[in-house]
Amino acid sequence: MNGPASPRVAVIGAGIVGISCALHLQRLGASVTLIDRREPGDEAAASYGNGGVLARCAVVPVATPGILRKAPAMLFGADGPLFLRWSYLPRLLPWLVPYLRSSSTKSVEHIARNLAPLLFDSVDEHRALAHGTAAARWVRSCEYAYLYESREAYERDAFAWGLRREHGFEWRTIAGDAVREFDPALSPKYRLAVILQDHGMIADPGAYVGDLANGFAAAGGKILLANVKHMTAGEDGVALQTDGDDIEADRVIVAAGAWSQFLAAKFGANVPLESERGYHLELLSANKRPAVPVMDAARKFVATPMDGALRLAGVVEFGGLDAPASKAPQDLLLRGAKAMLPGLEYDATRSWMGHRPAPSDSLPVIGPAPASRRIFFAYGHHHVGMTAGPKTGRIVAQHVMGLQQNVDLDAFRCDRFG
Repeated sequence: MNGPASPRVAVIGAGIVGISCALHLQRLGASVTLIDRREPGDEAAASYGNGGVLARCAVVPVATPGILRKAPAMLFGADGPLFLRWSYLPRLLPWLVPYLRSSSTKSVEHIARNLAPLLFDSVDEHRALAHGTAAARWVRSCEYAYLYESREAYERDAFAWGLRREHGFEWRTIAGDAVREFDPALSPKYRLAVILQDHGMIADPGAYVGDLANGFAAAGGKILLANVKHMTAGEDGVALQTDGDDIEADRVIVAAGAWSQFLAAKFGANVPLESERGYHLELLSANKRPAVPVMDAARKFVATPMDGALRLAGVVEFGGLDAPASKAPQDLLLRGAKAMLPGLEYDATRSWMGHRPAPSDSLPVIGPAPASRRIFFAYGHHHVGMTAGPKTGRIVAQHVMGLQQNVDLDAFRCDRFG
């Protein structure tokens, strides 16, 4: 006697969140098709270009109390990490107003309280996701350091560090010459470092996502290179119209990053979503590399010692999905690296620009669509997509398969702005 057929699930988006959903669903017995315009791990994806840090401490959003006071220096300062294409400002305003509103103390505490469960066990989640695939070789455990030029600068960040402590994160601080003893490559301008334990990194994010996808395919998963143009949900399933083959599925997960809103809005998603254009610059065969991933707390960029390159990432630009990359953010990253690592030399550079999906309240969209319980959302992870991808995939897969769990998704509802 045959048992019930495996549910057919289509996952739209093959970045870290999408492939995490696909793998977890596959392991729970679903028949999964992973759909993207490009190959998993392609350099156009945010999962390819991120800083590679499994930043489980990243519960504090970019917009915190006092952001309006700090914004001019961030935008106009010589080493300010914020860039804006002024012609794009009118289109940005509907997102920007609620984004700034979410920087209140109460809002930031709400954001941190809900991000913490997604991030806290991220290294273990990545190891579990990659287990049994070639992707396991890219997951590394390590410390993570924030660098400050003075104790006073560190103390000005007391609100953020207090939130991290409240949610169970621990660290040690070292000062003066001890910073150089920790890592001799660092500039003596750094007089204090915060060293966080139990973090991790992905040594090659693009190859990591590609290897996860290869493992998914080897276990029977289907990968379809196509652009989903339209979805129609009915009583019996969901019809997906693509620029290639059309697809029928029992359930659909939208995990298309900064492009998700084009599909999600029809099914009740009303969270304003913007592209936060992220940059990285890789220095090939660099003669100096930090011992562990480090964050320059003033310049807001991270330097990660990846396989074969030193990757610099973290600059923010607002300018939409279509404008070409700018040169100024890449120049800023290079200046920051030279200031961080005196005597830095390298053979060549490799630059990248991609699109982080940024909700206006800094919380991802996770859970079912109100217009159809056959549609689920998993997008909008802003700066924590790589870190939170496996946990998000596990949660969504369990929901899709009807398994009981104790995760409250109310803060991540797609219609929370209604």
